Parts: sequence; C-alpha cells; structure tokens
Amino acid sequence: MKPGPPPGVDLTDDPSDEPGAGGLRAPGPFPGHLRIDEVHPDEPLAVVAAGPAGAARREVLAALLGIPSGMLAVPAGSSLLVRHARVATRAAYVPGYRQPHFYGADQAAAGPALARAPRRVELSLPEPLLRHFAVLDTPDTDTLGVAGGRVLLDAVTRSGALLFVIGADQTLTAAELHLLAEVARTSARVFFVVTPGAGGWVPPEAAATDDTGVSVPPPPAGPAVDPVAAHRATLLATVPDLAGADWFPVHRAEHPGLRRALVGWSAVEGLRRASSRSPLPPGSHGRVPVAADPPGDDWGDRLQRQSRSCARAIRQHLALELAAVHLRAVQEIVFGAGCAGLPTLLDRELEALSLLATRQQDRAAREIVDEAAARVFGASLPEGARQRIDAAVGWGLADHPSGQDLDRVLLVTSTAGVAVVSGAGALDALAGHPCAPRTEVLPPIGVALSGGCWQHWRSPGNDEPNAARAWVQRALREVELDLSREVSRRFEALRLSLDGVLSDALDHGILLA
Repeated sequence: MKPGPPPGVDLTDDPSDEPGAGGLRAPGPFPGHLRIDEVHPDEPLAVVAAGPAGAARREVLAALLGIPSGMLAVPAGSSLLVRHARVATRAAYVPGYRQPHFYGADQAAAGPALARAPRRVELSLPEPLLRHFAVLDTPDTDTLGVAGGRVLLDAVTRSGALLFVIGADQTLTAAELHLLAEVARTSARVFFVVTPGAGGWVPPEAAATDDTGVSVPPPPAGPAVDPVAAHRATLLATVPDLAGADWFPVHRAEHPGLRRALVGWSAVEGLRRASSRSPLPPGSHGRVPVAADPPGDDWGDRLQRQSRSCARAIRQHLALELAAVHLRAVQEIVFGAGCAGLPTLLDRELEALSLLATRQQDRAAREIVDEAAARVFGASLPEGARQRIDAAVGWGLADHPSGQDLDRVLLVTSTAGVAVVSGAGALDALAGHPCAPRTEVLPPIGVALSGGCWQHWRSPGNDEPNAARAWVQRALREVELDLSREVSRRFEALRLSLDGVLSDALDHGILLA
C-alpha cells in the first residue's frame, strides 16, 4: 500500500512540485472518522435502532410499529429501513444491481435468492407513526467492527436520533461506549431502552475493558439495583455528555411512553430543520457582477493547481485508510471468523470508505468553487448565487470527456479485480441509509463487494488463509488504483466545468447561470 500522511495533520504541497499551490488544507477530517459538520435540512427524519444481539431489539420495534416481529427479519449484516406508504411493500437493494428486488411484505413472504446480502432492505407500511419519522434497524453492535461503527455514526447524525436497546443482564462494551461517545459529540438525540434479559431484571455484573485493558467502572452492585440505573451509571462514568438521554424500561409489549417521546422529538426536530431551510436563498435571482478589478490571467492556473492538490490529498488519505482496511481484513482472516467472515467485513469496510471518500470530495469541491468564485466576483457569494454556480458546473460536467459517466460503482470481483456498474440506480443500491437528494456538484463515490466474492469465500472449499490474505492484498491494491483514477478524473472535470462557467462570467461581466 502506498503510504499516506500522518493522521490529523494538514497536507501541504511541495512548492517544487507545483509552485503557488502550497498551503492547502486537507479536504476533510482525519480519515478514520466520518464527521458531519452540519446536517442538510432536507435529510429525512429517522430513528436509528442499534444495540447488541439478544436484547430483543426487533421485538421492541415490532411493538412500536404494531406489526409481527417476523416482518422485520433481514439477512445478517443488512440494514432495515421502515418507511410510510399506503401499500405495504418490501424491497432489497443489492450492490451490483441497478434495480431493487421486490418481494412480499408479509411475514411469510420469502425473500429473493441473492448472490450476496443486500446493503439495505426497505419495508413500507401504512403505519401512522411512520408519518413522523422512518425507522432504521441496523446490525447488532457486537458485529459492526470499526467500519460498521463509522457507518452507524453517519446514519445517526443524518437521521437525528438513536434508539439504543440493551438487555438488563447485558453490559455496555468498550466498543459501544466509544460509539455512544461519538454520538454524544453530534446533535443527535439518544433514547435508551432496557429490556428484560434471559434472567429477568438482573443488572449486569461484568465491567467492560477498552483496547488498552483499562476497566470501565462497573455499575453499582447489589441484588436490588435497578437495571436502568445500573446501565446509566456505567454509561455516565465514561460518557457524561449523555446525562440528558431518555431511558425507558420495557417489560411488556406496549410502551406508550417511548412512542410519545419519539413523536415529540420528531415534531421539534422537524420544525428546527424546516426553519433552517430558506425557501429562496439570497442571490437566487438577479445580476451578480464580477469584481471591479478582475483577476489576472493566472486565475485559471491557480484553479488547476488547487484542484490537483485537493485530488492528491484525498488520494493520500484514501491510501492510508486502505492500509488500515488491509490490516483489519488480515486480522479477521487469522484471528476472527476466517475466510467465511471476510465478505461481510470487507464490504462494510468499503461502505465506510465510500462515505469517507464522498465526504472529502464534497468538502474539497465546495472549497474549490468558493475560492475561485471569490476571486472572480471579488467577495464570497450569497447562498443563492453559489447554488446557481453549482448547478451550472453540474450541467457542464458531461461536456468534457473526464466528466462523463460519473454515476458509477466500483465492484470488487472474486478475481481481485474491479468491475464498473454505471447508473444512479447502482449508486442507490449501495446506501445502507439513503440520504436527501444531493445538492453537491459531484456524484457520490461508491465501492462494494460483488456477489461473486461472497460466493467464493463462503464456499467450504475456499478456506485457505494464505490465499485469502494474498487475495485481499491484490484486491485492495486494485481498489486504490481505481479510486485514485476516479478522484483525479472527477476533479479534472470539476476544474474544466468551473473554468468555463467563470470564464463566461468574466467575458460578459455578470454571472450567466
């Protein structure tokens, strides 16, 4: 793997490489994290359900929605998105396909025969509660791993609420406490549900330990300890920022208190997001003149240097992250579930990598457009004018060879190669939790594991660890090369289209978009 920069540092180009391009800030956060600076107001409200296995999370959601728990069953590792609709339907979204696989929504309906597990299953129901918010049920937290935690954090931040379900006889692990600490740093609302464990309302006894072996303070001991108070004490000893979270002991099917709390949250959060959305941002119409003292002829060269620098920084970050993915994949092969567990882990790693690459691409693209527009128009543009430029740049992408066919998915094949599937439907099939309609200039970046990989490594005859390690190394190397080419191609298309839009503005003295 190609080495990358140390985590958490800014990337500055070598002046001897491209003079005048120095001082570039890295276009995104530390590559191990998926931080969202602000949630788009058009993001749909959803409650993300998470928790360890054995906590009866599916039964809690089924009681909340008033449906049999069997309707919420999905393949292992897949997410379930429950939405409102007049007619009940169910569909599986599988990477590598442009169309979802539809099947019956009732409990007895058998799902389609798929080569690999879907990223998400969508269940649409005529349940009035779903008019307020959608429900996203995620895989068990004890199976997520590092990448799964990042994907879950991204979904929680965009959705706005986390419903964490844990049994009375279970213990918050160090990984779960770390995830909750990350959630506490966002604006998401957290609800805890404590269900009876296998032994009834018995508080957990064991303490969790972190990766360094440091013990997490156990809950207060004693036969009469309330399990909710015990879990809360364990949580606040590590994550005091969640002191205001709501706790609900659930010991029967009906839990109206939880339902009222979720509806109340959705009303407040929906109003907040709606009020933050301007129906007509300033600058959406009218003349936007260029600067009285237009930039010199070298502004196009500066734009070129900046776009190349951003692309290089993102490639370096992705190379660093792929090296970490390789290490975790080898650990899974040698010390984890072996070759049979490789497809699930690697696909989840690629999902997290796609989210990271897309977020860094979007941030860098915004910086490029903002700085170039400020040079041409003499000041930072209002939001409406900025959106007009984004729309014009998006329309002009396909006018250049490097900007054609950007809606594409990179699929890792069983031969350690990378195949391409194009189309907006193929990108939609990758999302474990679909987001609001994109307003960014560039389409998202998507990488996934093909169905052939799942079939190959889950076959009993392909359980050789050394062959799996060699395959992972070749496959991730191919992913790095294809991602590098894709990032470079996207930023070159962005540069050419933005150059054309701003050149027209300079020629005519006003913004023509």
